[in-house]
Amino acid sequence: MKKLTTLSTTVILGLGLALSNTALAQANEVTESTAPTSALSETATSPLKTLQHQWAHINYELDDAEKEKAFVALINTAKSFVKAEPNNPELLIWQGIIQSSTAGAKGGLGALDYAKDARKSFEHAMQLDENALSGSAMTSLGVLYHKLPGWPISFGNDKKAEKLLKHALEINPDGIDPNYFYAEYLFDNGKYEQALKFAKKALDAPARADRPIADSGRKREIALLEAKIARKS
Repeated sequence: MKKLTTLSTTVILGLGLALSNTALAQANEVTESTAPTSALSETATSPLKTLQHQWAHINYELDDAEKEKAFVALINTAKSFVKAEPNNPELLIWQGIIQSSTAGAKGGLGALDYAKDARKSFEHAMQLDENALSGSAMTSLGVLYHKLPGWPISFGNDKKAEKLLKHALEINPDGIDPNYFYAEYLFDNGKYEQALKFAKKALDAPARADRPIADSGRKREIALLEAKIARKS
């Protein structure tokens, strides 16, 4: 990640895009139902499923202009669930996912507060159980550290990002998402041959029968990353 020492309009305008991509990372080892077309048509049977289903509806079915308001409302729902179960790492992870998604929808300087809140949620979840949801908090936090600008704008830090992304791969070495996001990290740092290796491993990851939407979207992103790598070769 490019180290930044001055605040630039380009960086601030780019925060929304970077964090939108981060939000996609943060669904990485969680369950999506395959049956209904609309996520909200599913019957939520637990706080976790409620957050998952509503997040999927907002992220995949709403127009971009509607997302920020909907995500902000969902943050409040997540906070109420976490308040009732403060030591549930899965709920904390999803609170962080929603906070990061809100940052991506908002963009600009206003996104940074949501990104900071997401970091706190992921760190708390990791303190409780870093293996929860197959290391999702670790992957998500690693992507945040990689995508965000560094000091003095935000807390981006590629050394921390690399450590977290590698640890996430130790927890889930064959997962599509940890391999993809580590490949993206390597590409961004000019390590194209290594990036291609992990991109191919992500593409070859076993299909997740309960996550067709996520698998389909991720494979499109992997294909785009491979094309970018090819142009650098």
